Amino acid sequence: MKTIALVGNPNSGKTTIFNALTGGKERIGNWPGTTVERVEGILKSNPQVNIVDLPGIYGLSAFSIDEKIARDFLLCENPDLVVVVLDSSNIERNLYLLTQVRELGIPVLLVFNMWDLAEKIGIVVDEDAFRRLFGLCDIVKTVGIRQEGIDELITNINKCLENKDGEDFLRVDYGNDIEELISYMATPRHAALRMLEEGLLPESGEFDVNRFNKKLKEIEAEYADPIVVVLADKRHGFIKGVVAETVKRRLPLEARLYLSDKIDKVLANRVLGIPLFLFIMYVMFSFVFKVAQPFVSLIDSFLSVISIGVSSLLAAVNAPELLISFMTDGIISGVGSVLLFLPNIFFLFLFIAILEDSGYLARGAFIMDKLMHSLGLHGKSFIPMLIGFGCNIPGIMAARTLGNQKDRILTILILPLMSCSARLPIYTLFASAFFKGKEALIVFSLYAMGIVLAIISASVLNKAFFSKEESLLIMEMPPYRVPNFKMILSHALNRSWLFVKKAGTVIVAAVIVVWLLSNLPLGVDPSSEKSLLARFGMFISPMFSWAGFGFWQATVALVFGIVAKEIVVGSLGTLLVAGQSGALSTVLPFYFNSASAYAFMVMSLIYIPCIATIAAIKKEIGLKWAAFSVAYTLSLGWVLSVIVYQIGRLFL
Repeated sequence: MKTIALVGNPNSGKTTIFNALTGGKERIGNWPGTTVERVEGILKSNPQVNIVDLPGIYGLSAFSIDEKIARDFLLCENPDLVVVVLDSSNIERNLYLLTQVRELGIPVLLVFNMWDLAEKIGIVVDEDAFRRLFGLCDIVKTVGIRQEGIDELITNINKCLENKDGEDFLRVDYGNDIEELISYMATPRHAALRMLEEGLLPESGEFDVNRFNKKLKEIEAEYADPIVVVLADKRHGFIKGVVAETVKRRLPLEARLYLSDKIDKVLANRVLGIPLFLFIMYVMFSFVFKVAQPFVSLIDSFLSVISIGVSSLLAAVNAPELLISFMTDGIISGVGSVLLFLPNIFFLFLFIAILEDSGYLARGAFIMDKLMHSLGLHGKSFIPMLIGFGCNIPGIMAARTLGNQKDRILTILILPLMSCSARLPIYTLFASAFFKGKEALIVFSLYAMGIVLAIISASVLNKAFFSKEESLLIMEMPPYRVPNFKMILSHALNRSWLFVKKAGTVIVAAVIVVWLLSNLPLGVDPSSEKSLLARFGMFISPMFSWAGFGFWQATVALVFGIVAKEIVVGSLGTLLVAGQSGALSTVLPFYFNSASAYAFMVMSLIYIPCIATIAAIKKEIGLKWAAFSVAYTLSLGWVLSVIVYQIGRLFL
């Protein structure tokens, strides 16, 4: 089995190329010792070739977890070939990573991806000169989203794996003084460069540390910069030389003005950017509710037929009442209450995929940068926050790309305030039951509340725990593109399938536990106040009476929601619909009013993250911060839900 490493800058289309090479059949695990996903797949035309999709990075300097993972894999796993994916419309900016990879001496096949964009702006590349200057195995031009050039890429991968003759280290000329220092270290060149960048020293007993330090200080004094900056400047100088010799632009600057630039003048405008972003979010929720509603009604009718059919069938064979209750009140009512909102989940992810694939979602960081920076949070933190709308855990993992520990901790602590898709069934249920015609506005208000609370919390936590540190936002904005229908549909279907799998495993298990505890000890009426579950709930429920939902069923639902937020709806379906006819949404008004319903949604938004999220926080920043996250979100959720209810009841 041969191994290929796939590397590239963020937004270079690397994942699209990976899916094209593997046919979308990937294996997902974690890198050893981290929560960072490791994605692998088999080359679809050659089962003997394993492709490892490394994290999207800008370099191998190990300033972030992603960079360290990529560099350690390249150094320690010795891949047979590295496929570097490059955004053809931003060649110079993408060459720093290629330069560092070639300095390791690993064979490289270069992919000029998004070549259609390069052609539109008149870019021409002298491939022979480019291949010679970097010592590349080969160069292939692709348009990943349209699968153009993929067959040629696969053919060239196989050729490069068969014939690796002539590959050598790329030698950037760092100047006589630095080259002398590298030689003096008496280690492989790539290892010497890594040591200089990380402030390490060779372990040789003959190495004169004092002489080395003296020479190093002389170099840094001459350039008036740390050695790591000097090395980076030298690489950029080499890159500029390569670009000047090999890359030409046939069109003048005015003619090369992107449509993206024109669009950004409006969508990323300093004044209009945030209002437009909020408007687009509101449109998203309106779209989700209006388009999903017919499908929700269809599923609701189907579940009713299933429930009646199962009940009649079991009654016909003289099944015990307890078994009938288990199937109808437990499994069908509990799990069905969650599956009812599958269309909302699908259309939410479909809309988010459209925003992401079009290039708009990446603008969120730039749009919010000024506001977030003034509150002590890095503008780039908004990307993990946006990812958190889908699921908090990938958002937490995405925070590893932030440059310093303070930004990472702050971002991870506020991420649970982002309304993940698991909370959407709760919002949809209550909004439909209590706010007819205003569902999109209510759900939008909760998502917006999460963002506002996150930003305010970051400001407070920053002042409480961290000294003021200035950090600039430096990231690349991808050009706007027409979304690829096949890719966005695949993304939405995959996320929806994960939701269904969760409903069929974790949620089924939780609903069974809820049903059992609501029917124990044996002989009690189902979900009565004499059940074990009711006794447990009534012990805690008084603390929520000020928030308007101080009854034990709501308390139990929130407690089980710590396992997975979808279980809140499943638990309510099991406990409130038991022995009654009608859907959960028709039963809720007997327990909630509009003020307490909104307060319950606020509590669901803020209180303790799910267990998987807590585990991810612990893994990324430690047990102390994970415990703090549990404590502060619970306290904040209780306080705000009480305030919301107490104010809301004045208008009833």
